[in-house]
Amino acid sequence: MFGFFKGNPTKKMRKQYDALLEKAMHAQRNGDIKTYSLLTAQSEQLWKEIEQLEQKASKS
Repeated sequence: MFGFFKGNPTKKMRKQYDALLEKAMHAQRNGDIKTYSLLTAQSEQLWKEIEQLEQKASKS
């Protein structure tokens, strides 16, 4: 009944995803490829979680 009070669970995760990508970009520009690859891997994992949550939400 009061579903409109419920926040979007992926909104915070998307902000984290964007922040990780931005950090990875800066690391790459600075020549820190190891950090770039770690941050990129973290962002890819977070994106998979976001997609799973959105699929569950769309099925409900």
